[in-house]
Amino acid sequence: MNIINFEFKAKTHQLQEMEQLLQQKNPQYIGEDNQVDTYFNVVKGRLKLREGNIENALIYYDRVDAASAKQSDIILYKHNPDKALKHILTTVHGIKVVVAKRRKIYFIDNVKFHFDEVVGLGTFIEVEAIDNNGTSAIEDLQNQCAYYASFFKIQQSDYIQNSYSDLLLEKS
Repeated sequence: MNIINFEFKAKTHQLQEMEQLLQQKNPQYIGEDNQVDTYFNVVKGRLKLREGNIENALIYYDRVDAASAKQSDIILYKHNPDKALKHILTTVHGIKVVVAKRRKIYFIDNVKFHFDEVVGLGTFIEVEAIDNNGTSAIEDLQNQCAYYASFFKIQQSDYIQNSYSDLLLEKS
């Protein structure tokens, strides 16, 4: 499945307060997922295997690293958990880094909200305005991100430029 989304990730020390604020909009609560994302060595973009109790997928994505909302081009393969897939990917590509997190997931229409506690990094909010079928204008996705950045009072200095994988690699 090819997906285009516009997203932002921001560091926060007010994760619970932001989640309570979102509750005012009556979002659909998907659940709390304990996720392990294994990133593999690739020449271009990022390739990760997500293993969770809610979401399990092989995800390739490419985006610019910018400390703002940005477009991501994603290829997503949802699957049932299977150790053989991870073994093949590890053998072929090698593991770059592993990210472990506890994530609460919500939706309002096409907008997905993540409230993340990432092992070794801290707490973050991530907002993704998602176009699953090629019918949304990129400007509409941008506007949705801008709206929620304002709603959560995200400051420019709060935005995270890179992925969690990059942040963990920088720490090591």
